[in-house]
Amino acid sequence: MGIEKERRKFLTSFKIIKRFFISKGVNQIREEVKKMKKGFTLVEIMIVVAIIALLAALVLPGLLRARINANEAAAQANLKTIATACESYASANNGMYPTSWGDLLNGTAPYLNKNLSGTHQGYNINCTFTNTSYTCTAKPVSSTTGTKNFTIKTGGNLTSS
Repeated sequence: MGIEKERRKFLTSFKIIKRFFISKGVNQIREEVKKMKKGFTLVEIMIVVAIIALLAALVLPGLLRARINANEAAAQANLKTIATACESYASANNGMYPTSWGDLLNGTAPYLNKNLSGTHQGYNINCTFTNTSYTCTAKPVSSTTGTKNFTIKTGGNLTSS
């Protein structure tokens, strides 16, 4: 009984489709098929691409500025970390400051976990140590990584230029 019911449905559908094709001409059928096709025209796609490009042009400068700000904050933090290590070293060594990175990195309780000289997050960090003072500078690698130069001297005085 179930197969007979399916057979009747199929024949009914077939009769409807047959009537459709007989009642309409070939050109009408082509028009109907064209209307049924779904998709985007080239103009619509170009408009969407233009809108995305406009949004990107508005957002990218803000993202680049945020990156520069993050690099500058990291450079300042690195210089403050070095200054804190130097001041801690001087407190433990009768006012004598470290004379090299080795003084800060070596020992049973190192003052720093790693050498912070060199390039870190878009800034080149360079330090000069004597037993009476220290000076560290952070300069941007390029104008896309930072815009300010930072200097920290004995006593932890951080300046920017």
